[in-house]
Amino acid sequence: MNEATLLFVREHRNDDVRRLALSAHGRTDIDVTWALRQIAGWQKATEKIPSWASIEGIVYPPHLNLEQCSSEQTARYKARLAERLKDHQEPIFLDLTGGFGVDFSFITQAIAPKAAVYVEQNGLLAEITARNFKCLGLDNVTVIADDGINVLHQTGHADIIYLDPARRDEHGSKTYAISDCTPNLLDIAEELTEKAASVIVKLSPMLDWHKAVADIEAVVPHSIREVHILSVKNECKELLLVLSTRSDTPLTLHCVNDGQGFISSPRQPHSLSTSPWGEDRGAPGKGVDLKGTLLFLPNASIMKAGIFDEVATRYHLRQLAPSSHLFLPTDDTPADISFPGKTFKIIATSTMNRRELKTALKDIDQANISVRNFPLSAAELRKRLRIGEGGDYHIFGTSLSDNTHLIIICQPQ
Repeated sequence: MNEATLLFVREHRNDDVRRLALSAHGRTDIDVTWALRQIAGWQKATEKIPSWASIEGIVYPPHLNLEQCSSEQTARYKARLAERLKDHQEPIFLDLTGGFGVDFSFITQAIAPKAAVYVEQNGLLAEITARNFKCLGLDNVTVIADDGINVLHQTGHADIIYLDPARRDEHGSKTYAISDCTPNLLDIAEELTEKAASVIVKLSPMLDWHKAVADIEAVVPHSIREVHILSVKNECKELLLVLSTRSDTPLTLHCVNDGQGFISSPRQPHSLSTSPWGEDRGAPGKGVDLKGTLLFLPNASIMKAGIFDEVATRYHLRQLAPSSHLFLPTDDTPADISFPGKTFKIIATSTMNRRELKTALKDIDQANISVRNFPLSAAELRKRLRIGEGGDYHIFGTSLSDNTHLIIICQPQ
């Protein structure tokens, strides 16, 4: 790229791209399209891959490739996972769906493989990424511009294979089911597990992990060793599966949200059971005052996993109601509980009775609102309560075991 274009990118890196496109329109001394892509890419990378944004010389691909790549936070998580999975000092690592190379680069830096092979069928993207690897100091890597399935068929052995199937069809529409992704994991699962000690697969967070495990194990029985549900800032981002037929360790489920982690063994029977707060124990709003009581809301990964009984058992909590996914303390709840989610202090409760609501909300004109097993959406409840957005309060609309609709007014702890 010519020096004038590179200088333009450096000088306008922080500018609004749309306005810049208008002001630069018609210039012939620079490659306007390339420059705008680099500026927009760098701005995106400052949030998504900040360590790359700080390195001069990184070239950014078209918007869709950058949009689809992993964030630095999730890539670092996969790098730690790969480091734990490697069974000797210099493993052979193969990424069959390289993309922009974010996961590949972080995993490679973490496990220091004897051989690291990046495969990407998009020739332009493979060329861009090969150049970026040099900027990142990754010199001992092999870049192959080819279909990953072709490379898999030619591969003899790899210690770790990584796969992130494309989740868009030929029309560019998003797909979620394993069989609708490219490549179809179900078609190659057997070959993957034959050729690699461990296979890490990234799937859509929209998938039901139970079904994903069942679908794959219908092809290769007892092959799923780990399931990881990754959330960032309480938003579910990725579903990771670890496949291996060279181990007989039981399946573990890892629910991770930023620094919070919860590990479960879903195939092991739970030794304890929990009972929801029902009428036999005195339902809130019918003689039981919850003011001052803590309320626990699991993080997004646990909500996705659906392991509510195990969470209640682990932390000695009880569910407010079977489908509320809100938890209350018991006499056995530890005082120093480190709950994987958010903790609130209840300051008032109310049924949907207008007079009760007016009393409970008399000093509140702003609040964040959530609903759990409630007949109204959060927006509809906000309208009904005439409460503005934001502020220091959080209001939950939920339903009890007897179908009583309850409003819980809290403050975050």
